[in-house]
Amino acid sequence: MGKPLDLAYLVGAVTSSPVWGYQLLHTGKWRTDWRGRFGRVGADAAAQRQAQKAGGQRTLLIHAVSVGEVNLIYKLIDHLADAQPDLSVIVSTTTNTGFARATRLYGPHRVVRFPFDFSGAVNRFLDTLKPDAVALTELEVWPNFMQACVKRNIPVSVINGRLSARSFRGYRRLRPVLRKMFASLSAVAAQTQAYADRFIEMGVPGKRVRVLDTMKWDTARIADRVEEADLLAAEIGIDRNRPLIVAGSTGVGEEKMLIDACPAKAQLMLVPRKPERFNEVAALTPGIVRRTMPILDNPAASSGTTGDASIKPGPRRLFLLDTMGELAKAYSLADAVIVGRSFNGWGGSDPIEPVALGKPTIIGPDHHNFAEVVSALESAGGILVTDQPGQAVSKLLTDPKGRAELAKNGREVILSRQGSTEKHAELLTELLSKPTTKH
Repeated sequence: MGKPLDLAYLVGAVTSSPVWGYQLLHTGKWRTDWRGRFGRVGADAAAQRQAQKAGGQRTLLIHAVSVGEVNLIYKLIDHLADAQPDLSVIVSTTTNTGFARATRLYGPHRVVRFPFDFSGAVNRFLDTLKPDAVALTELEVWPNFMQACVKRNIPVSVINGRLSARSFRGYRRLRPVLRKMFASLSAVAAQTQAYADRFIEMGVPGKRVRVLDTMKWDTARIADRVEEADLLAAEIGIDRNRPLIVAGSTGVGEEKMLIDACPAKAQLMLVPRKPERFNEVAALTPGIVRRTMPILDNPAASSGTTGDASIKPGPRRLFLLDTMGELAKAYSLADAVIVGRSFNGWGGSDPIEPVALGKPTIIGPDHHNFAEVVSALESAGGILVTDQPGQAVSKLLTDPKGRAELAKNGREVILSRQGSTEKHAELLTELLSKPTTKH
């Protein structure tokens, strides 16, 4: 690894620069913490770590790529704080949205940007933070980072471990090169036995792999209402006397399909997963009511039409939630929920949140990112899986008893599967208590 891998990374970056360069400019993601991406830790976090090191305080670095993983580890950090009050936890993230969310949750002194896997950036990062152990959420195993941790006797674990069939096929082709990297992992807490078997096949010693289920079950908020949901309804102009369908975390190509499939008497709220797509989705029909546009200033809200002849008319029928952090409010208002990125080949989004809020939930056939979760819910009659969301939601809206049963079954599954986060905390506590040795 090291310098040869750095050269390979550099060649790959230069060769693909027209693609990623365009994407950065098009999405605005070029506005990021470039110093952090090259291993330069912010002054707040660096100063905090120096003070902790001087006081003999142990530090755990948890890497959470984006918003989903940041939310996932929130309760884990609480459990760790209860078990080890003197433990310092630093959270690293990759994406801008993940960094912003982590900073809101933990403060700037506890959040850093995870570096590119160039040896210089990785060494600079680890030399500053000097973690006593590292936990990588779901996977995120990088060669130079792992090698640098091994040299420093820093134990590295994978928590909420997930190695999908698609990812495994790619990793397996490079197994002769990657086997040593996987073998250096000190522990893996896999979501399922299938994932555990794949980690072992990649080279992790079997005695270091445990199946602890997914922590996502523990992030579920079982509630019948969400604070400020009614305010959202009033401000965006939802008619509470008409059924509302919320399509959450949607991806490319799905919004137009769902608009076309929406029952004539229902209202539809679209919530794209990526903020850079808000304007794109808004352009699908000029009459859509945007959350960021006050009702009195919105032509669709005041005129009672969608502004698109291809869409059936109805006052304030289509809505776009073009803000971040309000998805739970939208779900709370829904009569039925459709989980996005499951009709376009992107592997699906997390269905647990709407199910926990007691909402009858539909997901598409492509949900491999949450295959085990969907399987558990579907087998208990707690979610509908279909490639015809329009037909499914139309049927649900005319069947109150069926909606109630679907919601009830889903909640029971969630409650029966909770407890993984505490087990993960125990594993990390155990890892931190072991003396560091060479792998």
